[in-house]
Amino acid sequence: MGTVATKDGVEIFYKDWGKGQPIVFSHGWPLSADDWDAQLLFFLGKGYRVVAHDRRGHGRSSQVGDGHDMDHYADDLAAVTAHLGLENTIHVGHSTGGGEVVRYLARHGETRVAKAAIISAVPPLMVRTAANPGGLPKETFDDFQAQLAANRSEFYRAVAAGPFYNYNRPGAKPSEAIIQNWWRQGMMGGAKAHYDGIVAFSQTDFTADLKKIGVPVLVMHSEDDQIVPYADAGPLSAKLLKNGTLKTYKGFPHGLPTTQAETINADLLAFIES
Repeated sequence: MGTVATKDGVEIFYKDWGKGQPIVFSHGWPLSADDWDAQLLFFLGKGYRVVAHDRRGHGRSSQVGDGHDMDHYADDLAAVTAHLGLENTIHVGHSTGGGEVVRYLARHGETRVAKAAIISAVPPLMVRTAANPGGLPKETFDDFQAQLAANRSEFYRAVAAGPFYNYNRPGAKPSEAIIQNWWRQGMMGGAKAHYDGIVAFSQTDFTADLKKIGVPVLVMHSEDDQIVPYADAGPLSAKLLKNGTLKTYKGFPHGLPTTQAETINADLLAFIES
């Protein structure tokens, strides 16, 4: 574990375990590298080098007041990969982290990259616009910000106990440990980073980025995702990519890398080794 300083002086925390071909994991909002525990241990056991960082303002990275946008997220990811000298890398991003990976590939090129996978990811664009009529209304995200500002702890508890893991579905069996771990990760980060991050993940248009990407990309998304609705995300991203493959799940939640780790890990491994 270590840190790398970005060009604008932000300390980015990262984990770097093992040897072999590197897999770099980019986490979702408002979490940290800890959200990848199940993947890090699995792929480490398969002989891969696993790297995961805390996004600026999240987890153990600097709680700075600015730079909470996809360009900075991508540049911070580039700082980590350059610092560690990673080559022939596989990038995996969940939710907001999927947007981070897409922006990184489009902005920094693919010379260091072999493949990528985006899981429950926010591209191409979450918010509803004239060009994106299937998106969610801006008021949805304005309400997220209002709830965060009013009582961040309560808001995070409600997200984890409800739609993030589909624990609000009939017959669901919520895991208190998973809920508490989500809340713990969220509360480790800074309120300003998380507040601004809502705009970053909802209003960034990745259409042009997706069209630039040439490496094979696995797009993994559940039809029952309550956070990033399926119809306006996974299928559209897969179509825009030059070399995209869509893997669809039924009944899985947005947070499927945690609750459905066995399935997700197996599918990722099959894609990486194909």
